[in-house]
Amino acid sequence: MTPRNDIEIAEPALFSAHLTPHRSLNRTGFLVLMGFLTVVSFAAGMIFTLMGAWPVFGFFGLDVVVVYWAFWVNFHRAQAVEEITITPSELRVRRVSHRGHVVEWVLNPLWVQLDQKTHAEFGIEKLYLVSRGRRISVASFLGADEKASFAKALMAALQAARRGPTYNPIA
Repeated sequence: MTPRNDIEIAEPALFSAHLTPHRSLNRTGFLVLMGFLTVVSFAAGMIFTLMGAWPVFGFFGLDVVVVYWAFWVNFHRAQAVEEITITPSELRVRRVSHRGHVVEWVLNPLWVQLDQKTHAEFGIEKLYLVSRGRRISVASFLGADEKASFAKALMAALQAARRGPTYNPIA
């Protein structure tokens, strides 16, 4: 029996990361905050209305709408995803924007270098994958400490890919 050439053998992943942006609150926290803000704004608006300053009531309602809109934008932007996978033969970066636009880069891990833009006070600001004139920003969702940990793990995976498959003799 001869092996089929149209079947691709999956390579083991040396590194895999699924990155998402931070969210301000979960759904329950958002509902509690909006409920509290609505009650406080309504009560303050009623007090001003009873004092004869009825136009102020609308501004308190506007505050609730603006806070709701800000959280809606935050929740919507949190749908963005960045996936980075390294196998012995390829480095794949797949980025999905909050609008659903997908961009994917496939690079050879032997030629990829990790470049860091570091600030003296704040730590790592930007991480870039550099290969053959391409410069791809990665892990922009992460904070400085998280970027440092991510960079260390990514460098270890790139080194493992450069070493190639390990030889395991059968005893």
